Amino acid sequence: MKKFVFVMMFVLMLALSACGGGGDTDTANDAVEVPAEYAGKTNPVANDAAAVAAGKDIYATNCASCHGDAGAGDGPAGSALDPKPAALNALGSEITDNFLFWRISEGGAMEPFNSSMPAFKGVLTEEQIWQTVHFIRSLK
Repeated sequence: MKKFVFVMMFVLMLALSACGGGGDTDTANDAVEVPAEYAGKTNPVANDAAAVAAGKDIYATNCASCHGDAGAGDGPAGSALDPKPAALNALGSEITDNFLFWRISEGGAMEPFNSSMPAFKGVLTEEQIWQTVHFIRSLK
């Protein structure tokens, strides 16, 4: 029983450390320029129902615990984080696709974000990241 409790605590701590994204989207994202290696990237994945559905599955597995099912930044694992996870459903058109691709790829462990959001470029393929971008765009 003690081993089970220890394992569950470890899993919970891991989940909490894997979330976050700069909940103050208006100030953190406005002043940040997309790095040269990501600037100008466009989504090569067609924005269709299949891509959005694939992105939804990826999001549910990797993002919803912190950002919430509807992208409101209210996931159960994100409640203990500082900064709070971003409300992805409120990003609007001022956040570009290449910005989202960069943030998902590189995570949030850099200025000015300083969040616990992990980098997914070693976990997800570029196609999966772009599918996730399509799903995030579908949140309203």
